[in-house]
Amino acid sequence: MAKKYKNKRPHKVRKQILLGFFSVILVVIVFFCVKYLPITISLYKDATKKVNSISYNTFHGNQTTYLYDSNNNIINNLYGSRNSLYLTYSNIPQAVKNAFVSIEDKDFFKHGALSIKANLRVLYSIIKNNGKITQGGSTITQQLARNVFLNFDKTYKRKIEEIFIAIKLDQKYTKEQILEFYINNINFANNTYGIEAASRRYFNKSCNKLDLSEICFLAAIPNDPTYYDPIKNANATLKRRDLILSSMKQNNYITNDQYNNAINYKIVLNPEKYTGNVWVESYALDNAAKVLMKLKGFQFKNTFDTEQDRTNYYNDYSNVYNGCINDIRKDGYKIYTSIDMNKQQLLQSSVDNGLLDFTDQNNGIYALQGSAVSIDNNTGCVIAIVGGRTSPQKDYLNRAFQSFRQPGSSFKPLAVYTPAFQKGYTDTTIINDHYIEGGPHNDGDVYMGDIDIRKAVQMSLNSVAYQVFNDITPDYGLSFVKSMDFSKIAKSDYIPAAALGGLTYGVTSTEMASGYSTLARNGEFIDPTCIRSIIDSQGKTIYENKMEKRRIYTADASYLMTDILKGTLENTWGTAYNVRLDGITSAAKTGTTNEQKDGWLCGYSAYYTTVVWVGYDMPKHVDNLYGGTYPGTIWHNYMQQVHTGLQDKDFNTP
Repeated sequence: MAKKYKNKRPHKVRKQILLGFFSVILVVIVFFCVKYLPITISLYKDATKKVNSISYNTFHGNQTTYLYDSNNNIINNLYGSRNSLYLTYSNIPQAVKNAFVSIEDKDFFKHGALSIKANLRVLYSIIKNNGKITQGGSTITQQLARNVFLNFDKTYKRKIEEIFIAIKLDQKYTKEQILEFYINNINFANNTYGIEAASRRYFNKSCNKLDLSEICFLAAIPNDPTYYDPIKNANATLKRRDLILSSMKQNNYITNDQYNNAINYKIVLNPEKYTGNVWVESYALDNAAKVLMKLKGFQFKNTFDTEQDRTNYYNDYSNVYNGCINDIRKDGYKIYTSIDMNKQQLLQSSVDNGLLDFTDQNNGIYALQGSAVSIDNNTGCVIAIVGGRTSPQKDYLNRAFQSFRQPGSSFKPLAVYTPAFQKGYTDTTIINDHYIEGGPHNDGDVYMGDIDIRKAVQMSLNSVAYQVFNDITPDYGLSFVKSMDFSKIAKSDYIPAAALGGLTYGVTSTEMASGYSTLARNGEFIDPTCIRSIIDSQGKTIYENKMEKRRIYTADASYLMTDILKGTLENTWGTAYNVRLDGITSAAKTGTTNEQKDGWLCGYSAYYTTVVWVGYDMPKHVDNLYGGTYPGTIWHNYMQQVHTGLQDKDFNTP
């Protein structure tokens, strides 16, 4: 009897476990039906309608998005050549197919549209988290449904419709066709869609010429095109490449020898040559995507209680942002910008000519770099943007809005002095300039004793800025730049060192240009963008820039700051005296970081604001780099030319 009892007990336990499991599933299904059935029926009908409306050609992305300049001339079409890069199933290398199936959906050819186990897990997560998706579980078919038909919102509605569309796609097309559509439509970062376009963009060759390691390197990108961008985050891309190779080995797609060879293969990017204007296109696309995000109701933030909150926000941001980029790619928009292509060429030439002496290159891209942004002060719109030097190879990093750098003393007018003027300081307020234990040093360790703020600003005395910032408090000073949407002011920045631009992450050239343009308008901020309007494929204007103003500084404080900064150019002791403009009233502030790693010139007239940054992508010392040297020369050459024929005009008094 004892023996029989022992044999039956495990069977009974297994039966109870299975019964309990199916009971849980039943409860989940009943709960789901009661709470979500009405919306589920609606989503099913919508999914059916969408899939019934498509054909094989839908996945070729026939609609083209066009970009226009300030005179309504076409700058470029963003995806016009994409059809020629589409590969049919038989022309996609087998290693490409294997890589994606292995890492994204290893049972793709075995199951239907869905992985039941994975989707039940997601379903449970949705219910548990009040309708919000907190984990993945999408098959390749589901990912195709999301990429082509839906957005990247993490809601139960999107997930349910994704499931229905996937089921319908699986009924309509073969597995081979679905994999073909998927590989040709996924996002490979930097406005690149499909494996052939990615291969040409990053390696300048067709994908059938790629090494296994290069294939897996590219296959790493679509999982998160922002994070695995091979231009900006090559190390992260390489780590995921290794993960894909490991997965291919485990799933018997490659041998141990192939795995070892691929792991040890050195990836060398060889970007394709490019005839368009990458700076204008990348910035316009970024701006347009953010417009669509706003239209979808995305809430932008630049303040976070914890680092986890910051991480969660940027994960959500990345999902929605990539979805909007995908919408622009496939939906055929007309994007009208404020970019003046003549001024764009002038700004590019000024940057290139100003850095001619620096010839060192890394893979065809100049080592020493620069960025510059020019804004029309009347409209607040960006009229020219340069993200780097013209290089032999295409450079995809737009440093003007994608690179965050330490601003040095150029940060003082925005976070220290103009806020101080609103607190009651004046240009005649006397501060004792002296070294403070634990505080900053002045250039050359020269201290002036009692000095008025006007001259202290023009001489860029660090000790004075440090004392004023301490008095008004970092909370107060930084509140102004936060109000101008400087996106990476961190909790750790609320310290005295921020007075001199010592920030955790830094600022972009675009952010600095918008700040100084605000001073030029006597304290009224306008969101910096190059988008004038966006028209959809049906001819409907879905966005028009109203150039809305928002007061940041008082008019009196702003005008006083501008009047002082005029002296930086006009007085012999001013740090920008050598780059003053001929016949044009203007104001400016220089900035140089420790060890001359970053140089800034932020200057403006009544007409235009232009900011220039110079430095290495990986910060290091540059001989003779000060705000008034290379950045100042670039600024002077551009601003002198764009004011040709304009009458001198002083800044408006309050």
